[in-house]
Amino acid sequence: MNPKKKTYELIVEQINLLCLEKNLQPGDRLPSERDLASLLGVSRNSIREALKNLESKEFIEIRQGGGSFRAASKRDLLGNELRTHIDKAKAILIDEMLELRRAFEVEAAFLAAQRATPENLEAIKNVLIQMADAKNDPEKGVQADLDFHLQVAYATKNQLLIDLMATLAMRMEENIRETRKHRFTDFNRHQDTLYEHEEIYDAIASQNSDLAKKLMSQHISRIRSELHSSS
Repeated sequence: MNPKKKTYELIVEQINLLCLEKNLQPGDRLPSERDLASLLGVSRNSIREALKNLESKEFIEIRQGGGSFRAASKRDLLGNELRTHIDKAKAILIDEMLELRRAFEVEAAFLAAQRATPENLEAIKNVLIQMADAKNDPEKGVQADLDFHLQVAYATKNQLLIDLMATLAMRMEENIRETRKHRFTDFNRHQDTLYEHEEIYDAIASQNSDLAKKLMSQHISRIRSELHSSS
């Protein structure tokens, strides 16, 4: 037969139940000692003893003069640490992909300005129209953004560069999706981003290879700068 539970142990169970009923999350404040004593019909000394027991089990955190708060469990802390680690790794991958994109897309813009045919220019222009129409459709905007950079690559007539872009298309798509999330926290950035792409197109269409190269470099640099400033 189990020995009879002490008063504070019964109160601990009641407080645990209360936290479940109120769905208290880590960081949420428990009722005051006075309120708990009144609610459970016990003395404040018994409540205090129960709270100290809960604190020793790291279920709650007692702050001097500030009350008692639901503590984060070790599982919660581990989950937060893991999420932080994943977020950091993801940020590194995004940044590395932007470095890679700079390496071949800046040169692609330079070559496209020299070699683009009327058909290439028409294809790029059509993508810009799709990008403008995608203001309220994030996924459509991602696809149009990706297509713009692929069409610029096609205009280079360099088959190895085109194959490289095609191979990296899925990685680029995810990279563009993530960078657009950061850029478009401000809704007005849609128009700014569209304008950046239009400028690159205009430079390519006017066969100004040096300007096309410069604008593509600035475009990718601006994305990286905005990512770092928001992290």
